Amino acid sequence: MNKMIRRGLWLIACVTFPFIGHAQDSVHVNLQKAIEIALSENPTIKIADRNIEAKKYYKDEQIAALFPNISASGSYQRTVKKQKMTMEMGGNPMTIEVGTSNNYSAGISLTLPLVAAPTWYNLKLSQLDVETAVENARSSRISLVNAVKKAYYGLLLAKDSYRVLQVNYANVEYTANNINDKYEQGLASDFDKLRADVQVKNQKPQLTSAENTVNLATMMLKVLIGVDVNEPIIFDGQLSDFENEMLNYQIAEAKNISLENNSDLRQLSLSQNSLDMSVKLLKASACPTLAFSGNAQYMTMANDFDFSNYNWFPYSVVGLSLNVPIMSWVGTSYKIKEAKLSIANLQEQKQYLENNLRVSVNNNLSNIRNAMADMTSNKETMTQAQRAYEIVQKQFEVGMATWLDLNSAELALTQSQLLYHQSIYNFLTAKTELEALMGQEK
Repeated sequence: MNKMIRRGLWLIACVTFPFIGHAQDSVHVNLQKAIEIALSENPTIKIADRNIEAKKYYKDEQIAALFPNISASGSYQRTVKKQKMTMEMGGNPMTIEVGTSNNYSAGISLTLPLVAAPTWYNLKLSQLDVETAVENARSSRISLVNAVKKAYYGLLLAKDSYRVLQVNYANVEYTANNINDKYEQGLASDFDKLRADVQVKNQKPQLTSAENTVNLATMMLKVLIGVDVNEPIIFDGQLSDFENEMLNYQIAEAKNISLENNSDLRQLSLSQNSLDMSVKLLKASACPTLAFSGNAQYMTMANDFDFSNYNWFPYSVVGLSLNVPIMSWVGTSYKIKEAKLSIANLQEQKQYLENNLRVSVNNNLSNIRNAMADMTSNKETMTQAQRAYEIVQKQFEVGMATWLDLNSAELALTQSQLLYHQSIYNFLTAKTELEALMGQEK
């Protein structure tokens, strides 16, 4: 009885010890919280948001082109050598100097586009650029959430596998201690003792490797969500927490799954819209433009610097400017043909991508079905293996079963537990991938 109590305490310590080392100073984070941290701290999301702001500024720049352009100017000229003119007065030549020593001018000019189709299409094109940047940011969020979920599930799988191997190691060590006790009492042979000791030592590398896998998966998840790898974070949960979700999951038919929100398809659609708008812009650039212009100036000229006695003369003019391209259609027509070929290529790419996405949808649905079937079977197998191990263990303790029987039961139990957790992990990753294909952000 004392041995059983000690063994129970040992199993509890093995399962819980790796996860309580710094629990007092650590922050507990679940999957939803990890996604929230990633969406706020990951550099990819920050860069995508800045790109949106840059495109918005560019759009505002295009809007400013529709406003009047007003500029002020001023100039001062000092005549170093005045120009001379010769005139005949009564048959006698006379030379006179023309101009003044100081010349001042100041004025305001205004231009306003009245008919400028390219400006309007540039504005619409910049709006599409903003929408494309927003969709790119959305794609980054979808990819990030998908990666965080997979990394989180991978960490849970590593932790659950580590727990299974710890329990397995505890069972093997307990068996080895039992055999050593029997050996000291003369009830076990040298071979049995050596075989049990060797099995304990063989389990050590697997346990160490599993522990390293947990540590590596934890660091990778921290990097993914944008925190320091040394941050004291404990990621909560285990794969068995998702068993009910797995059992209640309703598998949809592939034909009923919409790819309307798929980010890759939406980006191609936006690219096609941008090319269509570029064709319109090319046509508009070969159309006439009409602009209003105005200019108002004050001028004065003097030989001294007595500003109070200067006479300022106003000058103003308004007008319309019409620009009619004549030969530009020659080059524009070829540019339009080139753009239309690009649009046709883009349509082919979109159709090809949609076909591939449909294949991925069917593949993930198949993986979900297989994982659900495997989980039900593996859970039943795990229960039976646990019961079989307990029976063989009791038989071994009273001498009714051999060490080989116990070892086989232990191996079967470990494999069934690992397969059970693997089936849940396969379901979660396939479901996450399907959600990403459908364009779900969370």
